[in-house]
Amino acid sequence: MDTRRSEQAGGANHVGKAQVGSLAPGRVVGDGRYRLLAQFGVDERGDAHLWRARDGQLKRDVALTLLVGDPADPEAARLARRTLERATHASKFGHGGVARVLDVLALGSGITSSEGLLGVVVAEWTKGSDLVDLVAQRPVAPAAAARMVQALAEAVEQAHQNGLVLGLDHPQRLRLTPNGALKLAFPGPLPESTLRDDVKALGAVLYLLLTGRWALPGGPPAIPAAPMTPQGRVVPPRQLVPTVPADLSSLAVRTIEDGGNGGIRTSAAILRMLEQVAEEEERTQLIKAVGGDPAESEGTVWTTKKPVKDVARRRKLALGVTVLVVATVVILAWGGLMLINVFQGDSKASGPTINVAAPPASSQQNGTQPPASSSAPAPPPTPAVGAPVAPQSAAVYNPEGSGDNTGRAKNAIDGKPETEWRTEKYKQQFPVIKPGVGLVVTFKDPINLSQVKITGGTPGTKVEIRSATGKNPDLADTKVVGNGDLKDGETTIPLAQPTQGEYFIVWITQLGGADGQFMTEIGDLSFLPAG
Repeated sequence: MDTRRSEQAGGANHVGKAQVGSLAPGRVVGDGRYRLLAQFGVDERGDAHLWRARDGQLKRDVALTLLVGDPADPEAARLARRTLERATHASKFGHGGVARVLDVLALGSGITSSEGLLGVVVAEWTKGSDLVDLVAQRPVAPAAAARMVQALAEAVEQAHQNGLVLGLDHPQRLRLTPNGALKLAFPGPLPESTLRDDVKALGAVLYLLLTGRWALPGGPPAIPAAPMTPQGRVVPPRQLVPTVPADLSSLAVRTIEDGGNGGIRTSAAILRMLEQVAEEEERTQLIKAVGGDPAESEGTVWTTKKPVKDVARRRKLALGVTVLVVATVVILAWGGLMLINVFQGDSKASGPTINVAAPPASSQQNGTQPPASSSAPAPPPTPAVGAPVAPQSAAVYNPEGSGDNTGRAKNAIDGKPETEWRTEKYKQQFPVIKPGVGLVVTFKDPINLSQVKITGGTPGTKVEIRSATGKNPDLADTKVVGNGDLKDGETTIPLAQPTQGEYFIVWITQLGGADGQFMTEIGDLSFLPAG
């Protein structure tokens, strides 16, 4: 762990607690299963220490929220039990903005009293950057900050509809994913946290992105506190950074502060305002694009990671260049034939004879044969396909969360279109909240896939067929081998060329539906190998 990380994470440690001092990289907790790798923060309010660790049993990295305390202290033990109960309830919640809770350990159930811990919340590890690192050099552009908080607010709204408190009111519990989305990486809400605390946290996160300062109590030493007016109110972000739009500045302050009739108290209200900001930003960017404004940095998200390669964009660019080259060759060939015709003195023809259509039905019925034309290429033969091959298993593939209706994934391969798998309902279309979601299927033996048939799909849905090397790969490590739009009934998606593989992903890049009710259903999937 580097010096800067130690200062950020360890600056808030209670020096007098021996058990805290023993939390160091290399230590093993949780009945010897989790080896601590690096500390990423401390939420002093609940003695919650945030660590990245290695699961020695499943050989994967995880996020640990370690509740430090004296097991002999009944009040501390009671508060820890309350946090663990909330974390257990959150384990049933799936959203791309919240890391999935994998396990909850308590005293006598995965933790011994000698470990100096009152509980452990185990969550999937979130790749990306620290929120503290994100704002360390400079604030985030207002448009990008609004989009990032908007995605996080959608997670809060969905959690609150399910009666869950997320507990994201500490900046070191959040991380920025490689796709530029904020995610609650260390779940485990404090025992006294309320729904209102989650809403205030959204305002504080927006304030932090816009100014680089934290506007709630209990922030980490690595982040300066927001300045206050003589009347005890938070100084608006616009006074600190004049380029911040007035509506965003007002939104942050009105969400954080409790008093007054103008306060914002629900995540739904925040979402409505952020959607208005996003629409205004789109109009502004359109005006800039039409006017040729070279300022393209607005909305850029700075991260400490290398930018992720945009595979889809590169593929589209390559396809466009290929089409342009082919069109150019055809035009040049046609022009050459025109010149040859002119120099041969054929005044009756204005160009080469090109047969672009099948002969009329009447000529076939009269027994006449159409004239032969050497310039009419024969249509390519339709690739032969074999009988469908049933996958061994199907699972929801969602790199940004725990997936949508994971228990129903098997319905898509049971051969019964009436038993479907469906996504969650989203208020916004992909990729605003996340890049997509899909199903990964596994075959017992590799197949040479040629086509995928989708029965009972929601019209308007756009899908990609991707080949993969495992059940849970990074999206960047998968390869697009086919794509198509779903329609009523059955949709056949041919692959560009037969692809050998054991794992394939049906990846949804655009949901069906409209008007804030975006969702896709898939009745059944059939995988046809090359014949």
